[in-house]
Amino acid sequence: MGNLLHHRFRFSSLTILLFLILSSLLPLSSSLTDKPSAYEVLQEYNFPVGLLPKGVTGYQLESSTGKFSAYLNGSCGFSLEGSYQLDYKSTIKGYISNGKLSSLEGVKVKLLFLWVNIVEVYLSDDNLEFSVGMASAGFPIDNFLVLDLFQGHTVRDPRP
Repeated sequence: MGNLLHHRFRFSSLTILLFLILSSLLPLSSSLTDKPSAYEVLQEYNFPVGLLPKGVTGYQLESSTGKFSAYLNGSCGFSLEGSYQLDYKSTIKGYISNGKLSSLEGVKVKLLFLWVNIVEVYLSDDNLEFSVGMASAGFPIDNFLVLDLFQGHTVRDPRP
C-alpha cells in the first residue's frame, strides 16, 4: 500500500509540475501573436509601409542593435516612376534606426544596363533617398505610403 501511495504522489507531483510549466508558457505564446507586423515596425522608425513589398511573410529584429531581416515569398521586382527598376530578393537584411536603413542586402536597382545594390535608404525632408554608395536618388515619400504600389510586382521563381 505504501508503494502505491508513493506512485500516486509522484504521479500527482509530475502532473502539477507539467501543468505549471505549460501554464507559464501560455503568456509567452500569446505575446508572440501580439508581435507587430513588419510594416508596423517600419512606421515605428518613421518609414512608410510601402517601402517593403506586399507579402512579407516574417521578420526578425534585434531592437538593441537595429539589425533586421525581412522575409518574402520569393524575389520580386517593380518599376518606380517608370524609370527605375527595383529588385527585392526573398530575404532583405540590414540595420534600421529612426529614418535610416543601412548596410542593406537584398535590394537592387537597375541603372542603365547594370544592377547595383542599394546600400542605404534614408529620409530627407519629404523624400526617401536611395543610396548605392557613390550616388543616390530621391523619391517623394508619397510614392511609398500604401502597399498597393506593389500589387503589380512580378514574382519570380526563387530557385536558381
